[in-house]
Amino acid sequence: MPPRQGSNGALVVAHVAGMIDLVALPVWVNTLIEGFHFDAQRAGALATAYLACAVLCSVVIAPLFARLPGRLASALGFALAAVGFGLAAHATTFGAMFAAHAVAGAGVGCGLSVVHGAIGKTANPHRLFAMGHLALAVFGVLYFAAVPPLVTAQGGSFLFLVFVALSLVACIALVVAWPAGLQGIDAKDANARFAKPRVSGRTQLERGCWSAIAGIVFMAINQAMVFSFAQRIGLARGFGAAHVNAVLVAVGLVNLLPPVLAALLQRRFDARNVALAGPLAQAVLALVIGTSTTFVPYAIAASLWVFAMIFTHTFLFGLLAKLDRTGRAVACTPAMLMAGSAVGPLLGGVLIVRFGFGALGIAAVGIALVSFLCFGRLRALAVAQPGLNLPSTH
Repeated sequence: MPPRQGSNGALVVAHVAGMIDLVALPVWVNTLIEGFHFDAQRAGALATAYLACAVLCSVVIAPLFARLPGRLASALGFALAAVGFGLAAHATTFGAMFAAHAVAGAGVGCGLSVVHGAIGKTANPHRLFAMGHLALAVFGVLYFAAVPPLVTAQGGSFLFLVFVALSLVACIALVVAWPAGLQGIDAKDANARFAKPRVSGRTQLERGCWSAIAGIVFMAINQAMVFSFAQRIGLARGFGAAHVNAVLVAVGLVNLLPPVLAALLQRRFDARNVALAGPLAQAVLALVIGTSTTFVPYAIAASLWVFAMIFTHTFLFGLLAKLDRTGRAVACTPAMLMAGSAVGPLLGGVLIVRFGFGALGIAAVGIALVSFLCFGRLRALAVAQPGLNLPSTH
C-alpha cells in the first residue's frame, strides 16, 4: 500500500518533538539552574527524571508495537507530553517540577516509540530517519537563535511553553496523517516469527542487535553528560553569553550536515565501521570541551559534538531495521537513547559538583571505550560467524 500523503512528514514532525532533548539539553539545564534556581545536581536530576520515564514507557511500549493502534497511541503520547511540559511551566517547587518532567517523559516515551517503530517499517528507514534528524537540525538552528534570548527576557517558563507547542503540533500531525498500513507487523508474520524455533543464526543475529543497542546506550550517556553542561562550561570559563550562544547556533548549523551526509553515504559506508568511529570522535571532542581554557578549541569541539551522535546513530538505525524486520528493535530507539541520556545529566552534575568540569572529559573517554567495545563485538560477530550473513547497508 502506498504511503498516505504527508505521512512521512507526520513521522518527521513527531521525531523532532520527541527527540528535542538531543538539541535542547544545554539551554534546558541552564534554564533550570538560572531561571528556576536549582543547582547543577538538581537540574541534572530533573532532566534525568524526564529521560528515565521516557525509557520506562519505551521499554513497555516497544514489544507491543505490533498490536498497538498506532495513530491513537502515538497521538496520546504527545498529548500527555504537552500536559507535562505545561505543568513544568507553572511549577514553583522541585517536587512539582520533578513530577512534571516525569509526566512529559512518559508521554514522549510512548509516542516516540510508536513513531520510530513506524519509521522502521517504511521502505527506506535509514533515509527517513536521516530526514527526521535533518528536520531536528533545522529546528535546532531556530531554537538556539531564538529561544535563549527569549528565555532571558520572558523567564524560564517560556522554554516549557515552546515544548508544549511542539508536542501539540506533533499530536495533531499524527492524528491527521498517521501512515496507512503501518500498524506494526502483520499478525501472520508476527505469529510465524514467534512460532518458529530459533536456529543458531537467529540467536547470533539477536546478539548482534544487542551489541548495537548497548553501544548506542553508552554513546547516549556521553552525549547527554557533556552536552547538558556545554553552555554552562562556556559561561563558567568566562567566554561570555554572546559567544556561547553563538556556539549553540553553530551547533544547530553543523547539525544540518550529518543527516544529509548519512543519507548520501548510505550505500558507501558500512554501518559497523561508522559505529567504531563514533565513540572515538566522542572521546576526543569531550576532552577538548571539558579541559579547554580558550574559546576557539571549545567552540569547535562543542559545534561538532552532536554531529558524531547523529551520524553514527543514523547508520545504526538503518542496520537495526534490517536485522529485525518486525520493527521492535527500532521501536526501542527512545529507550536506547534516553536510557543513556537519563544517566548523563545526573552523572555530569555529580562530577561537576565534586570534581569540576575537567572530570567530564575524563569520564567521557572511559564511557566511549565501553561503547567502542560493544560495537567491536558487533563487528567481531560478522567476522567470526560469516554464516550470519548480516545485511549490508548497501
